[in-house]
Amino acid sequence: MNRWIDQGKSWLETRFPVIEFWNNHLAKYYAPKNLNFWYLFGSLAILMFVIQVITGIFLAMNYKPTAETAFASVEYIMRDVNWGWLIRYLHSTGASFFFIVIYLHMFRALLYGSYGKPRELLWVFGMLLFVLLMAEAFMGYLLPWGQMSYWGAQVIISLFGAIPYIGGDLALWIRGDFVIADATLNRFFAFHVIALPLVLVGLVVLHLIALHRVGSNNPDGIEIKAKKDKSGVPLDGIPFHPYFTIKDMLGVIVFLMIFAMVVFYYPEMGGWFLEKDNFVPADPLKTPEHITPLWYFTPFYAILRAVPDKFLGVMCMGASIAVLFALPWLDRSPVRSIRYRGPIYKVALTIFIVSFIGLGYLGTVAATPIATNFSRLFSVLYFAFFLLMPYYTKIDKTKQPPDRVT
Repeated sequence: MNRWIDQGKSWLETRFPVIEFWNNHLAKYYAPKNLNFWYLFGSLAILMFVIQVITGIFLAMNYKPTAETAFASVEYIMRDVNWGWLIRYLHSTGASFFFIVIYLHMFRALLYGSYGKPRELLWVFGMLLFVLLMAEAFMGYLLPWGQMSYWGAQVIISLFGAIPYIGGDLALWIRGDFVIADATLNRFFAFHVIALPLVLVGLVVLHLIALHRVGSNNPDGIEIKAKKDKSGVPLDGIPFHPYFTIKDMLGVIVFLMIFAMVVFYYPEMGGWFLEKDNFVPADPLKTPEHITPLWYFTPFYAILRAVPDKFLGVMCMGASIAVLFALPWLDRSPVRSIRYRGPIYKVALTIFIVSFIGLGYLGTVAATPIATNFSRLFSVLYFAFFLLMPYYTKIDKTKQPPDRVT
């Protein structure tokens, strides 16, 4: 019996290397032994992506992407499909939780310098994922065909019209019509359900390949591959399985408990996750009193509104995302982790956090003169964090990191 099992394993391994994959990427993938709470969010991001894909498939089974039936089909899912309300709330709440996880995952990189050499390409793949997730969320936001979905899409698509020479044609191409209508809804549905998820899966694979090529960073910012034993195993590394798989499972359980509490008891989150205007069918003749995107877009939306000129506002909004791609080359610090950085970087990072949260809030309120002035102040601080980084990270007084992880 054992001989047959061994022969079966050998036959499968020569044709489909399951055991080799398991060893290379889990059982014998050595991760730093001092990974902490902040390194959980990568696994949670994959979990949320899986939840979004599965719930999205079930929603697509009953959704009808036409202007006449889209809103009614969502109501049908909520009221008449067995457990449809749960699937819809898992998907809508999951979108917000997905971005919470992604933002915390990116913040960890700022804390411990996870974008530094040799992980520049890993960071670029991650930023491409972030941009595509924003596009995926934006296109999915139109599908319920509520008031805020319709007018939010109207505002965002009109921004492309501000681009000189090609803006009008580009906005027309995105809409597929002179107004947001069936053509827009159909193409957004196709991109949201098929095209962008396929690209996202490919980028996730590239992100993981790049990660396993260079290895995980750690809170000390030390390369564990620099010190190995005679068999080539990092002295400060431990196998990802079972140590970190068990640790991640605990984190997943706690996370899912919080996620379930929101889904079952507070899915709209007071309008932050689902706005009240989106429970009203889209009306092209009636503009909502205050048009705002969902919270995960609001920091960049506030930057857009802070600039009086529409085209310059679009450029600043785009630059606020594009500058993140350059982060590995802007940081000139000789150390990675915030544990060994000097006071200048810590103050700069604190100001950046305050400005980002401030922009996020200001993007949800009416554009009063006071709110606009604060948006301009926080926008300047946001860009200053990146544009001044080559200077202040170079002059900052840093500590000497230890030779081995602590």
